[in-house]
Amino acid sequence: MYPRDLNYKMPAEWEKHQRTFISWPIQESMCYPEDYENVCEGYQELVRAIAEFEPVTIIVNKEEKNKVRTLFKEENISCLEVNHNDAWLRDNGPTFLIDHKGSLAGVNWIFNAWGGKYAPWDLDDQVASKILSHFDVKQFDAQLVMEGGSLHVDGEGTLITTKECLMNPNRNPDLSQGAIEDYLKRYLNVEKIIWLNRGLSGDETDGHVDNIACFAGPGKVILQVCDDPEDENYEITKENLEILQNAVDAKGRKFEIIPIMQPPRAQHEGKRLTLSYLNFYFVNGGIILPVFGGEAEAADQKAKEILQNLFPERRVRGINGMAIIKEGGNVHCTTQQMPGV
Repeated sequence: MYPRDLNYKMPAEWEKHQRTFISWPIQESMCYPEDYENVCEGYQELVRAIAEFEPVTIIVNKEEKNKVRTLFKEENISCLEVNHNDAWLRDNGPTFLIDHKGSLAGVNWIFNAWGGKYAPWDLDDQVASKILSHFDVKQFDAQLVMEGGSLHVDGEGTLITTKECLMNPNRNPDLSQGAIEDYLKRYLNVEKIIWLNRGLSGDETDGHVDNIACFAGPGKVILQVCDDPEDENYEITKENLEILQNAVDAKGRKFEIIPIMQPPRAQHEGKRLTLSYLNFYFVNGGIILPVFGGEAEAADQKAKEILQNLFPERRVRGINGMAIIKEGGNVHCTTQQMPGV
C-alpha cells in the first residue's frame, strides 16, 4: 500500500506546523571546516528565529548533544540524538504526510548525498527513519533517491520540480520521467507535476527547486528572476517563467506568478554562491527570509516588501543569509517541518 491508497498527502509548507527539525552542522563534512564557528553562529541565529514562532528540535550527534544543549535556554528548543554525517535536513530528513483524520506519516526516501558528491552519507540515509521511529510516526519506504529541497507542493495536488535534478543520472539513472512521476504521485498523493528545466547557476544540488520557485498558495508561484542578459540565470529564469506561464495546476488554474529579483552576484574563492530569496521557510505566523546585506541591501528590502505584501498576516523575519551559504545552502535547506494535527 502506498500513502495515496491510504489518503495520506504532503501538505503545503504554509499549513500549521507542530515543530521544525534542523540538524547541527558537522565540522568534518564542511566545505570550509575552518569556518565552523561562524557557521554554528549562523545556525544559532536561525534556530532562535524559528523558535520565535514554533518549537524547534535540533538533531545532534551523541558527542555534541551536551554542548549544543547548553547553547539554548529557550523552553521550545530541544535536542534529539540522531547521528548524522551532514546538516541539510531538508534533503535527508523525512517528508511528512497527513491524512484527512489528522494522522501523521512520513516518507523515507533514499539519500545519496546529491548524487554521491559528499562521502560518507551512510548515517544521513538513516536519519529520516530514526526521526519517524522516535516520534512513532508511520513510515513509508520509497525506493527512490529524492531530496526534500528538490520539490514543493501546493497541498491541492500540484508539485513543482526541475528536470536538472530529478532526471540527473546521478540520482535514479534507470528511471524514466514517467516512472519518477509515478513514485511522486503514489507517495505524496499529487496529481500534476510541473517540470521546470533548470535551477540556478552554480547550484551544486543540481538545480533544487527551492532556490528558484515555490508556491505562495494554490494557483500562485513565486519565481526568482534575473534581468541581466550577461548572467547565466537570465536564460534559466526566463525559460522557467515561460514554462509556468503556459502551465496549469491540478485544478486547471493558470498560475499567478510573483517575480522576485535575484540578489547581486557574489562569489567565494572564484565559485559562485547560490544566493536565493526563494530559500525562505514558512513558520507558524511568519516567514524566515535569508538576506545578504552589502550590495544586496536594496534587493533584500525589495524581496522583504514583496513577501510582506503577499503574506500580510505573517511576520517576515530576516536573518543573515551569508552565514552558511558558502556551505552550499540556506534557510530552507536546513529545515524540515512536522505538520500540525
